[in-house]
Amino acid sequence: MTYATERLYEEVAYVAYHFHWPLDSILDLEHPERLQYVAQIARLNTLASGR
Repeated sequence: MTYATERLYEEVAYVAYHFHWPLDSILDLEHPERLQYVAQIARLNTLASGR
């Protein structure tokens, strides 16, 4: 497994865990769009934790 493949699994799992989207929907996202969702989830988690 390459770093890129491992990173892809991490991004997909992160979005799926938080948004409950199906795998196909997440994989259909362009990489920059998927990264934007990852960043937004992280931002929301930070706000929710009060940090």
